[in-house]
Amino acid sequence: MKTTYAFSSPAKINRFLHITNRREDGYHELETVFQFLDFSDNLTFTPRDDDQITLTPNIPGVPLVDNLIYRAAQSLKNRAPSTIIQPLGVDISLDKKLPMGGGLGGGSSNAATTLLALNRIWNLGFELETLANIGLALGADVPIFVHGHSAFAQGVGEIITPVDIDCPVFLITVPSCHISTASIFQHPNLPRCTAKLTKQQRMKMDLRTCHNDCENLVANLYPEVAKLMAWLLEYAPSRLTGTGGCIFSSFDSVEEARKVQSKLPPNVRSFIARGLNSSPVLAELEQVS
Repeated sequence: MKTTYAFSSPAKINRFLHITNRREDGYHELETVFQFLDFSDNLTFTPRDDDQITLTPNIPGVPLVDNLIYRAAQSLKNRAPSTIIQPLGVDISLDKKLPMGGGLGGGSSNAATTLLALNRIWNLGFELETLANIGLALGADVPIFVHGHSAFAQGVGEIITPVDIDCPVFLITVPSCHISTASIFQHPNLPRCTAKLTKQQRMKMDLRTCHNDCENLVANLYPEVAKLMAWLLEYAPSRLTGTGGCIFSSFDSVEEARKVQSKLPPNVRSFIARGLNSSPVLAELEQVS
């Protein structure tokens, strides 16, 4: 009987997001701090005796060849050393808990977990930097999840400096709208000239003085986000993560977060999670012989 391996695929938040430039190729340069949450999708991997890669369940509207999990597995398989002789097939199952289009990095996290897990399960022996480079071709946020530590990111997100930051309890709220990251970054009203942090500011990393350049635009385009943000700010410091629409509110304790959660307007999805400086996937990989 084949062994099935289970791994987490954690959410992330952008504690802030500054857009500092728009390059001639259309990509945006940014500065941000990524932090993981102890709230995850879950993936299982069962090696096969052939070279087929399967993924269940199907995600409505997302063809298999476009799914980041499948693309990550296929990309890794294509890079496998010629010395690998065993079949590189796998049955992958996804237990989806993270909202799609919410700015929590679910797809990128799924791709990174797939790269990390299959690298170990297939005994490919790639270093993290190689996996991160494979991941970068799949999405700008994938390398953060591959490296698995809270980080200050620059460039298009590929220049990563690990940081240790505070780990509050967060109430994550999920507005009832799907926000396209591409549409926000292409919008003419998006601020694109925030000054880069100085070396001294990066060393201090006072997250309270930073902001999210996407927040006002998203609030103007999506009234439900603006309304929820205004409500949350009455109770705790709150900020959009990435291009949204999820909002994270910071608390000192789970009890405080639960009190506010109990008062949320009807039909607002939410969950409570603690910030992490290290991805749980790193510890899980150590358990794979």
